Amino acid sequence: MEQASDALIRFLATERGLSPAYQLSVRQTLDALAGWLVKRGCVLRDVGTDELAAFLSQRKQDGLNAASLRITTVHLKVFFRWLAGQGRLEMDPAEPLISPRPDLTLPETLHASEVQILLDSIDPAPFLGRRDLAILELFYASGLRLSELCKARLEVMDFDEGFLRVTGKGNKTRIARVGSKARAALEDYLHNERPALVTKRSSSHVFLTIHGTVMSPDRVRQIVKRRAALAGIEQNVYPHLLRHSFATHLLEGGADLRVIQELLGHSDLSTTQVYTHVDRQRLKAVHRQFHPRG
Repeated sequence: MEQASDALIRFLATERGLSPAYQLSVRQTLDALAGWLVKRGCVLRDVGTDELAAFLSQRKQDGLNAASLRITTVHLKVFFRWLAGQGRLEMDPAEPLISPRPDLTLPETLHASEVQILLDSIDPAPFLGRRDLAILELFYASGLRLSELCKARLEVMDFDEGFLRVTGKGNKTRIARVGSKARAALEDYLHNERPALVTKRSSSHVFLTIHGTVMSPDRVRQIVKRRAALAGIEQNVYPHLLRHSFATHLLEGGADLRVIQELLGHSDLSTTQVYTHVDRQRLKAVHRQFHPRG
């Protein structure tokens, strides 16, 4: 099992060029399967569809939700299809497996007025105020993922046109729009604060720590939470919440779903369609509140 897992991960990395994060996710699934097989006294060649179904059932009992089970099922299908294709197994036992339908969980969002309060609360004058304001403005204006913001470099920014080239999931590149407010905050930070953070070992990453190094995702999360707390917002605020708010507010403003899909970097429109459910929920709430027979 271990040798087969290692071989698949090498294949995903070298032949498919899939991201380290995806490789790690597959590895975690296969490690869990290996541990389960050891407990049952099974080896890889003994695995059939019934065994895989029992493994998934156990994972569900362990607390995995439908979305995580769906991902686990996909990993199993990738693994066993590859084994069968390599001739290491006579047949693919994962082929009959049916992925569970993911639960419809509506993304959390902030109201537009709350976003306004959050951004207006940041005073750029104190040290790092310009950086923190630029971070939050960019999250909300461009709908960036946390990893995309951390990886953003100076050479991929076009201030004249108001665009930023980012690399998202699966190493896919897209053009993110930078609005006027975010552009102004970025220019202020880059001209008036970032130079003081640069050291001899600094890279061209846009956002730097006080030591001149690249900002880690954990540090950016801390900044977002701290700024929200200082603004008096009681809701749990995190980077992806601003991305959800970006998409939801675009939809509420009348933006086409296909445009939102492109701006978010979703490969599948079905992923973007969850925001239509958010908008419907909002419409229902407004109707109940204001209609005489709501």
